[in-house]
Amino acid sequence: MATQQRNRSRRPSSSRARGPRHVEAVLDPTWQNPYAPSANERDGHREAVRRFALRRKRPQLVLVGVIVVALLAATVVSPLFAVAGVAMIAAQVYDLRRSLTRGERRGETLGAEILAAFSPGGSSKDRQRLVTVLDRLTATFGVDGVSAFIVADEGYNAALAPNGAGYSLFVTSALMRDFELIELEGVVAHCLARQRLGVLGRESAAATLNAPVGVRRELAGAGLTYRCDEVAAAVIRYPLGLAGALRKCSRQVVPPNSFFASASYDQWRFIWFDVYSDRGTPDLSDLDDVELRALALEEW
Repeated sequence: MATQQRNRSRRPSSSRARGPRHVEAVLDPTWQNPYAPSANERDGHREAVRRFALRRKRPQLVLVGVIVVALLAATVVSPLFAVAGVAMIAAQVYDLRRSLTRGERRGETLGAEILAAFSPGGSSKDRQRLVTVLDRLTATFGVDGVSAFIVADEGYNAALAPNGAGYSLFVTSALMRDFELIELEGVVAHCLARQRLGVLGRESAAATLNAPVGVRRELAGAGLTYRCDEVAAAVIRYPLGLAGALRKCSRQVVPPNSFFASASYDQWRFIWFDVYSDRGTPDLSDLDDVELRALALEEW
């Protein structure tokens, strides 16, 4: 009897015997890192200039369509109206293609224009520090052909702009003088994140567009600096460095003789790290505001 009781006590319980002893981990093949730019995200930004140009041409296209329909309806009177309609369609297609090409190429040499607007600044030590940070981060971000320039200005700002086949990175002498190394790294990482996200094309096109600031902001992409901060902070793995740089930008008072108090800055503002350095008070409802961007990174 005692032996039978011991044998029964050694039998596994029915609840344990039912389920598997080990469950293999299964990775979700559709998972995407939210802090890494996706191919769809980059393609969407690259197509933004084309979509913007098409929207601006829409009233003209509608008008031409109405005229062509009227001409085709008038062919019952004379076949020459059909010829005129076909000619108008061909002219409109040519004009549309030219506009789209011009929009996509707009801003490809913005870097040269920005360089011409400044005097050289910084010391040889500043330049060596900038080049060291840039060389390391371009390898990390996978960006080639970036030339670095320190420009003389007492405002805190930086920009990465297309310049032919490569890019030009501009950092002000005041930023180089007053920012810690980890803050400088955050600024440069943010500029390179714009290239990784594919937003430089739309931002440089906005910088050369003759339109009100609201229209240019629509083309550049409202709130995209916030997204670039996310990507940059994830790559350098130190959000507080970038947050510190944004804090210093939020506290600066731009001198009246600074480039960032001029009309040229207003035209080119969306290519710069601090797109509203001439803003007197923070606007925490605006994702492009440096104060809001700093708060977001500090809470990350």
